Amino acid sequence: MSSPHILIIVQNLPVPLDRRVWLECQALVNRGYRVSVICPKGPGDPAFQHLDGVDIYKYRPAPEAEGLLGFAWEFAYSWVRTAWLSLKAWRRGRFDVIQACNPPDTYWLLAALWRVRGVKFIFDHHDLNPELFISRFGQPKGVLRKLEYAGLRWLERRTFRGADRILSTNESYKAVAVRRGDRREGHVTVVRSGPDTQQMRPIYPETPRNLGDVELVYLGIMGPQDGVDQALLVIDELVNGRGRTDVKATMLGFGDCLEDLKRQTTALGLDDHVTFTGRVDRVAIAEYLSRADIGLCPDLKTPLNDLSTMNKTMEYMSYGLAAVSFDLVETRVSGADTVQYVPSGDIMAFADAVEALIEDPARRVDLGVRARDRVSAELDWRPQAEAYVAVFDELTGFSKPGPAVPPTETVGEADAQGRRYVPLDDAAEFARFLEERRAR
Repeated sequence: MSSPHILIIVQNLPVPLDRRVWLECQALVNRGYRVSVICPKGPGDPAFQHLDGVDIYKYRPAPEAEGLLGFAWEFAYSWVRTAWLSLKAWRRGRFDVIQACNPPDTYWLLAALWRVRGVKFIFDHHDLNPELFISRFGQPKGVLRKLEYAGLRWLERRTFRGADRILSTNESYKAVAVRRGDRREGHVTVVRSGPDTQQMRPIYPETPRNLGDVELVYLGIMGPQDGVDQALLVIDELVNGRGRTDVKATMLGFGDCLEDLKRQTTALGLDDHVTFTGRVDRVAIAEYLSRADIGLCPDLKTPLNDLSTMNKTMEYMSYGLAAVSFDLVETRVSGADTVQYVPSGDIMAFADAVEALIEDPARRVDLGVRARDRVSAELDWRPQAEAYVAVFDELTGFSKPGPAVPPTETVGEADAQGRRYVPLDDAAEFARFLEERRAR
């Protein structure tokens, strides 16, 4: 049997920047599938590239959306560009399965059009769009808001019901797919977005730290629902309220709120204490997370955030970072007792938890060691990759022996950039590093 061809559709992030999708692509390639991706361009990206066995078709993203008409235009524009590129991908070789990742929940229609050619549809469920709507705008009131919300529920239902199989990022999302999609549990598979912990591991950072500084870090998207403004309020309390001028924070990522957050930082008088990096790659993430002392998880308890798995939490854990989070259902599933939790929206409690970790290096070391152990043993991507590929094997009848993620028999002393790995099997040195976050 010839290798099946899988077409993956992503709208909200470029690939390979979308870590989950890129890991999925590599798992499929490793198991003998041919893989193509359609996604928006990132800055400087070409219209087409072949990268690590994956064909990537990219289109210029729509302008930033504002209001209902803006979002409708963005969705329509992206849908048409994706549909056109799907024709180009087909001409290079017919595909057997479309995997569509949300948001938005609009590609069920494209999958339905391709179904006449025998193409099957897998829905990779990344976001709860109705919950996102409520989290941003509250319970719908008025005719227009109610129509918008009803439209989102209808699109979600069409996506669930049109899919041959559904991939959910956690058990909470699976429960939604079964209940609201009226689907059998056997047609919904949980594939968590765990990190590949053999690759994502602490390094000795190249950039020297200022002795005496305490480094906080945030990693993630900066949208209205992500709570980065809450992190700034915590930093304001620590620096201006409690006189902790030793606190420095690096905010890694981008999003709709980035410029507003920069203005908030200036208004709070925190420009000397907060740095925004914008978009960062894996090389930079390893550097920043390896040198930081404490990770920040400021996502407020909302209908969306409470049920969503926060990738940042698991990435902090991969680098042995102690972290503080507002108390969310799925964050507790990820972090268990290796993360410090405080009531949602309680800035003083969050600042208290951060300050307690600043004053207690031994506690930071203990949390970091246990976090690294947990993410490696319980949340690693490798078993998730096997579950992921098994869905395609079942649907296509194709099966190639071998692991979805090749085993790393030995990890060298340095990464591809020549930065030395911290020896995780040397308990004393690992503990020293977690306390000092610098080379010996």
